[in-house]
Amino acid sequence: MLAKKLINIFVMDKNKKIEIQSATFERLLKHLDERKDVQNIDLMNLANFCRNCLSRWFREEAEKKGVSISDPEARERIYGMPYTEWKEKYQK
Repeated sequence: MLAKKLINIFVMDKNKKIEIQSATFERLLKHLDERKDVQNIDLMNLANFCRNCLSRWFREEAEKKGVSISDPEARERIYGMPYTEWKEKYQK
């Protein structure tokens, strides 16, 4: 049964894969939003990426698809608010 499930993951259609990846990304953002106590430096030290990395990756991937997003717009997408506001409220 497990082998069948693993095979299904690798042969799923492209749209389903994108839906799952998108939902996973949204869940990661929600998790980070709920853990504002976790500072970017903590993420960098432990995982070698932070919210700013995610925003840069988001912008870079958008550009690959022909969508122009500014750094502030990408950061707002990741932080859930303007970056300056997040820094003022949550950065220690």
